[in-house]
Amino acid sequence: MPQDGGINGGSAPLRAEQYLAPETLMQLAPFELRAKAVAEGAMNGMHKSPRQGSAVEFSSHRQYAAGDSVRHLDWKVFGRSDKLYVKQFRQETNLDVVIMVDASASMRFGTLGVKQGWGGTAATKATNSWTKFDHATACAAAIAYLCLTQRDRVGVGIFSDRLHALVKRSSARDQWRQIVHCLGCAPIDGPTDFERSIEQVLVQTQNRALFCLLSDFMFPIDSLRAGLARLKHAGSDAILLTTLDRQELRFDFHESAPFRGLEDSEQLEVDVQAARHAYLEELQTHLSGIGRAARGAGFDQITLDTHESVGPALSALLAKREAFDRRRSP
Repeated sequence: MPQDGGINGGSAPLRAEQYLAPETLMQLAPFELRAKAVAEGAMNGMHKSPRQGSAVEFSSHRQYAAGDSVRHLDWKVFGRSDKLYVKQFRQETNLDVVIMVDASASMRFGTLGVKQGWGGTAATKATNSWTKFDHATACAAAIAYLCLTQRDRVGVGIFSDRLHALVKRSSARDQWRQIVHCLGCAPIDGPTDFERSIEQVLVQTQNRALFCLLSDFMFPIDSLRAGLARLKHAGSDAILLTTLDRQELRFDFHESAPFRGLEDSEQLEVDVQAARHAYLEELQTHLSGIGRAARGAGFDQITLDTHESVGPALSALLAKREAFDRRRSP
């Protein structure tokens, strides 16, 4: 497993296993992160672009037409058939990936103990729990690690009511260190303004990219749709990774208790047995709304349980996207 001599850089030790479980790396190893949109970039990476051009990988033949360059004539085919055919190629480019992690106050929630050996975040230190932000950070680290080993350019943004931090996209050796440092030091506080955050990151992104959005998406669906529409209009692709604690997914509480909103000061005394059915119905309605918003924009979406390993869920998602890419390819 790479340490400072791998995708890291610099002199201070920073071990990948502090932010990635070994089994997660093994589960993700067979997959590339595929974008359904056009992969654009100036460097040679491992992603095929649907744009035809004179690049590195042969794709197909087509019959010669007046005005075509003779440089790409296939003389072997001409020798066999006495007909002129031009070689076509598929460009291989690197993929630009922007990982957006929600650092609003609701992401501080967690009911699982801190995982042994975890590198730590501000949320860990504040709660001594494995929070939604920690789980999102582990996913972000896994995706970033995968992209960097593929020579893709990857960056990370931290947002809540606005874009708080942005590590610009790069495939440089020290990029892993910068991403992990940004994730580990981000303050977890404030409400969520998804539309504003997306607008701000698009101003700094400009070209098409694959956006990996890690959030509990506990804000109005209309705001989510508006933000996703901006990404689609910009020609980008996106994956939504809805990150929720198991207690949020199951509402498995047994005693009445005061519940306080993390992004406001309101506190309610709740009869958990009486509220459970209504809560789960409301949650399912909201999750269905997130899924419909993603599909409506042509994006992928999965829901993550913070009590489960990130590897299997991400592997299933990557397998789905690779299958899509194979069906699309001629």
